[in-house]
Amino acid sequence: MRTDRTRTARLVLVLALSATGAGAAAGCGTAEAGGSDPAPRSQDRARRVADAWDGSRAAAQWREGYHPTAPVVQPPAEGLRDDDRRAYATGNFDLRAPLPSTRGKGGRVTWPDGGSLTRPLMAAEQAYRSLDRNSGPGPRLTVTRAEPGDMTVLTARGPATVPAWLFTLEGYTGPLKRAAVSPSGLPTPPLAPLGRDAPEDGLAPLGGLTKVAGDGRSVTVMAHHGSCDDGPVVTAFETDGSVVLSAGVEGVEDGPCTADLRGEKVTVTLDRPIGDRILLDAFTGRPVPCAEWPANAPGRS
Repeated sequence: MRTDRTRTARLVLVLALSATGAGAAAGCGTAEAGGSDPAPRSQDRARRVADAWDGSRAAAQWREGYHPTAPVVQPPAEGLRDDDRRAYATGNFDLRAPLPSTRGKGGRVTWPDGGSLTRPLMAAEQAYRSLDRNSGPGPRLTVTRAEPGDMTVLTARGPATVPAWLFTLEGYTGPLKRAAVSPSGLPTPPLAPLGRDAPEDGLAPLGGLTKVAGDGRSVTVMAHHGSCDDGPVVTAFETDGSVVLSAGVEGVEDGPCTADLRGEKVTVTLDRPIGDRILLDAFTGRPVPCAEWPANAPGRS
């Protein structure tokens, strides 16, 4: 009976994630990774994912591309006030300045080691519309100037300097920065994702990557759970070429399960800094996407 309830809870979770989109990350708390070890079959899945990616052409393509591992929108360095943090999180903006034209068709992404590549350049209007996503009531951030510039974005290849649109906000000295180039396309994964009725016990897709620690020794991801469990648990399987995260739930309770989908930020400590290793999702068999929005806007101290 316990096993049936566990499978039912997992099916509800996977179906809910499939309906809402696994890449959409909506945080509602912070938790540390913990709980019991994943089932042996889950460990086998993580090992298969690592074996398929390590040394593969897909891994080489991934490392050659521009793949952010941190938000590509950065609030003013001085931090946002409380009401403005809410406006930022909900996408409530007002535009009181003309938007400049695009500087060209392509923008150069460069790394400190001399590597670089060209990506299509995003128009200022498109960049602004990615911020201004809400016309509802509540506090709003007012943009008084927009101009081209650059910013540093943490990527799978380390920090990169990328073209950006700089938006001056009313009441702030420093600008809000929005990367003006889009990430590279994902390579074809060497392993197929699991199906809804996959035999691996307890696995579910991750919501997205929200943070890599400055020293690379931990990563924070969005994990999801349902209404009849004690919360998400995420474990890491590490190799020289990749880190495979297995997400699931623990403490499944007796009783009816609804289709509620709840998200939490889960921090996973690694055995060594992630470096240029690829962060992979055991369920999908693909790189963990960056959860760009909502980002954590720093407040004023």
